[in-house]
Amino acid sequence: MNDKRPVNLDIGSIDLPITAYVSILHRISGVILVAGVAVLLWILDASLSSEESFNAIKAGAGSFLCKLIVWAVLSALIYHTVAGVKHLIMDLGIGESFEGGVAGSKIVIAVSVVLIALLGVCIW
Repeated sequence: MNDKRPVNLDIGSIDLPITAYVSILHRISGVILVAGVAVLLWILDASLSSEESFNAIKAGAGSFLCKLIVWAVLSALIYHTVAGVKHLIMDLGIGESFEGGVAGSKIVIAVSVVLIALLGVCIW
C-alpha cells in the first residue's frame, strides 16, 4: 500500500477545474428544482382549495419572500437547462476535449448569469 496517499481530503483546499464547479452546480440546481417544484405545487394546491386561500396567496405574491422563492426556483431552472444543453451538445461530439469542456463551462456560467440577472429585473 502507498503510504503517501492523503488520509483525509479537504474538498475546500483542492483546486478544482471550472468544469467540476459547473457539474456540481448542475447537480445542486437539480436538487433545488425538486424542492422548488414541491413548494410551487403546494402553493398551487392552496390557491385552488378555496377563494380565501387564493386571495391570501394573491396578496402574498408581491412579498419579498415569495419573489425570492420564485426567483430561486426559476434561476435553478435556467442554470439546469443551460448546463443540460451543454451536455446535449457534448453528446453530439462537440467540445469533448478538456479545452472544449472549459470553454463550454465558461459559456454556461456567462449565459446563466445574464439570463438570471434578466429574470431578476423582470421579477423585481
